[in-house]
Amino acid sequence: MKTFTLRRSLWVPKPLDEVFSFFSDARNLERITPKWLKIGSMKRPEPMVEGACIKHKLKIRGIPVTWVSEITEWDPPYGFVDEQKKGPYRLWRHEHRFREERDGTVCEDIVKYAVLGGEFVNRFLIAPDLKKLFDYRQDKLKAILVRS
Repeated sequence: MKTFTLRRSLWVPKPLDEVFSFFSDARNLERITPKWLKIGSMKRPEPMVEGACIKHKLKIRGIPVTWVSEITEWDPPYGFVDEQKKGPYRLWRHEHRFREERDGTVCEDIVKYAVLGGEFVNRFLIAPDLKKLFDYRQDKLKAILVRS
């Protein structure tokens, strides 16, 4: 199975604990997800811990999808990992990493994923959509965590 990796990094002028708190609140996922995905949370854990599952309904290119992810690593305030248990990808592992830097916090996303159809499908369908999604997320995070 061919895997792909997407990386994003953003510095925000907020303390590590505050940034981790924002990301570890599953309700904020809806705030940083574009409307075109039509995400709706169905089940959110309270509190977020290792082993917690999050279930969402969303639309990808207009197709309804149920996405279930599990928190497989939990290391406050330095990061956590969510992995798809049910959804559109053959593999989805999203690392959220945080570190203090220059009187603020660096937020890093590392997504390892695999898709049906391999390189061709990724290049022309999946990678452009993921780039668009994570660009949108960074813009929203700047608005929420940098300009607030």
